[in-house]
Amino acid sequence: MAYIILRVMINALSIVAAVKLVEGITFSGQWWKMIIIGAIFGLVNSLIKPIITLFTFPFIILTLGIFTLIINTLMLIITSHLSESLDLGLQIKGFWPAFWGAIIVSIVSMILSWLTGVKKIKYYRDRDHN
Repeated sequence: MAYIILRVMINALSIVAAVKLVEGITFSGQWWKMIIIGAIFGLVNSLIKPIITLFTFPFIILTLGIFTLIINTLMLIITSHLSESLDLGLQIKGFWPAFWGAIIVSIVSMILSWLTGVKKIKYYRDRDHN
């Protein structure tokens, strides 16, 4: 549970950084709405991103991984559309602000995850307990 809360906070702070640094990304809601947006972003990345990654895997291979920037951009755009439909206050005006915002979100998230020691949860089967 602590992992999920910390992950949502990291997502929210990463999106705040994108709002502050990228022209074309705005947030007009109250602070607690950004926490909800962080949770939505986490859900989008957990549920939708693996499916899109699976279907675009050949493009990821052909571009040596650079296509993942487009996937991350799409995840941020989806989060923005969900935010707008729920009246949470996050707006992204176009592809390029979303693209640069996705880069900022990725970098800030990576740094905050490193500083807090949060790592992705890895599921594995213990071979001794079949």
